[in-house]
Amino acid sequence: MSKSIENTLNLAARLLFALLFLPAGLGKLTGFAGTVGYIASAGLPLPTLGAALALTVEIVGSLALIFGFGTRIAALVLAAFTLVASFFFHAYWAVPADQAFVTQLLFFKNIAVAGGLLALAANGAGGWSLDARRS
Repeated sequence: MSKSIENTLNLAARLLFALLFLPAGLGKLTGFAGTVGYIASAGLPLPTLGAALALTVEIVGSLALIFGFGTRIAALVLAAFTLVASFFFHAYWAVPADQAFVTQLLFFKNIAVAGGLLALAANGAGGWSLDARRS
């Protein structure tokens, strides 16, 4: 595969991941009280801290991916965040049967997203990134 195609695909991957995480992080920021309440309803401790951490990971991680700056670390942090969030907020094994299908779909979608992020962490940002300019 040519470098131009690889760079295009790497940039597209980074932007598509950012399209998932950036609006979610901004939504948590603008609806902070609701996010805190949602985290508290899941029974997690320190929901205010959890909400602040979640929105920071999503916003900063997205910006890192968009610009290709610290991409490998950002992808690893976002992958870990996604896996942890999946177990707490998409626990399909703990919901009524009539809700299990959608919850399971969301859970496995997140597992796939984490897999893509791990591939991005392994391969880096590509040539069209600040990471490439630094090296």
